[in-house]
Amino acid sequence: MHALLRSQGFAVETFASACALLDTALPEAPCCIVAEAKMPQIDGLDLIERLERRGEPIPVVLVTDEAHVPLSVRAIKAGAVDFLPRPYDERDMLGAVEHALEIDSRRRKVARNQRSVIQRFEMLTQRERQVLDGVVRGLMNKQIAWELDISEVTVKLHRSSMMRKMDLRSVPDLVRASQILPAEYAPSCAA
Repeated sequence: MHALLRSQGFAVETFASACALLDTALPEAPCCIVAEAKMPQIDGLDLIERLERRGEPIPVVLVTDEAHVPLSVRAIKAGAVDFLPRPYDERDMLGAVEHALEIDSRRRKVARNQRSVIQRFEMLTQRERQVLDGVVRGLMNKQIAWELDISEVTVKLHRSSMMRKMDLRSVPDLVRASQILPAEYAPSCAA
């Protein structure tokens, strides 16, 4: 398998065990793990669970000599990207690895986008956050002003400042950004 992946231009790193993998810092670039479903100490399903608990949901392709439906169902439910019984077709392995890398690439892009939105959101004042909440709920400036007991002109100033700090151009962009925020940051209607 290593030779196959290397021959296709993939950077491959091998580990003596799942414990050894868990003791190593994972790359910052898109990556995936190809692991045996049955391993000593930590099996493939436990590896997936431990990565999730650590906040590193790296896509995992599981390989096994014992292909049976209950194990494959458990693997997929646990979060395995694919479950390949031996002997597997080389195209299946390459397809599974490419799919896992695409998943990890998308996951990392979403995480970067979320971090960027959070950083910009954290620059907002409390009042700007309140105005953001009103805008996201679809309120007009005068309704936000009434709720916050401030003037409509003041709402417009906060709204302008908030949009500039969030680096957004339109209300739909603001709504999309608010949907990216984790629950503890999200405006009341986006939570």
